[in-house]
Amino acid sequence: MSGILPADLPPPLFAAICGVLGLLVGSFLNVVIHRLPMIMERDWRHHCAELRGEEPPPHEPLSLARPGSRCPACGHAIRAIENIPLLSWLFLRGRCSACTAAISPRYPLVEAASGLLCAFAAFHFGYGITAVAAMLLIWSLIALTGIDLDSQLLPDAITLPLLWAGLLFNLFGTFADLQSAVIGAMCGYLALWSVYWAFKLSTGKEGMGYGDFKLLAALGAWLGWEMLPLTILLSSLLGAGVGIALIVIAKRGRSVPIPFGPYLAAAGLLALFWGKPLTRTYLSLL
Repeated sequence: MSGILPADLPPPLFAAICGVLGLLVGSFLNVVIHRLPMIMERDWRHHCAELRGEEPPPHEPLSLARPGSRCPACGHAIRAIENIPLLSWLFLRGRCSACTAAISPRYPLVEAASGLLCAFAAFHFGYGITAVAAMLLIWSLIALTGIDLDSQLLPDAITLPLLWAGLLFNLFGTFADLQSAVIGAMCGYLALWSVYWAFKLSTGKEGMGYGDFKLLAALGAWLGWEMLPLTILLSSLLGAGVGIALIVIAKRGRSVPIPFGPYLAAAGLLALFWGKPLTRTYLSLL
């Protein structure tokens, strides 16, 4: 982006441009959240059929680009005018223009979160590659959060490239030095891997999925090992708080699994923006 926009761009204008870009990418993130688990499930069925020596089940070709967006209730093709971030949902009053079926408020929420977080990243980090890298991390974490909430999956198609991208950016010291990033990736994975096996050996149950290990490894690669204790602490506090609220207020059973990815993502964003002051505050309390 630094090669596209003028270097003397006023900070408020840069933040506004990044906010609009965030809204547009947020619209695409909704497609990723909705379709990527479906694509993964189709691939699994295809591979299982091949292993059994059967013909793969027929289905309509599906990718992130094709077919075009359409209403899941009636199949109405979404026109460009109906796909403007935030505005189209408000103008349509949250309903399909063809069949009036309700459109989930998650769509504008994802767009708004992407836009606001990207604008804040531009304001917080200023003009340059750091803000661009932060937006890539933000988009990945939003997509992973939505997918994990829907399907309790954290796809390798996002977590693994995210890990390597963190190491690549920190090759130039964008958020941490390379040594810290490499150690962060290793320790991030091993930390939750150890918790997983300790819980499984003591209870015979799986407390989390392998995607959680990979996501924390990716956050360690982006933010460095110094941010891992804070990220683990914040995600645990957020998860415990939400879990208790769901049990007490929503009467959710204790045996119902709760995805951990969204809390790791939220903690990662807090560490991205305020990791160092939060760590200093935490250490001062000790």
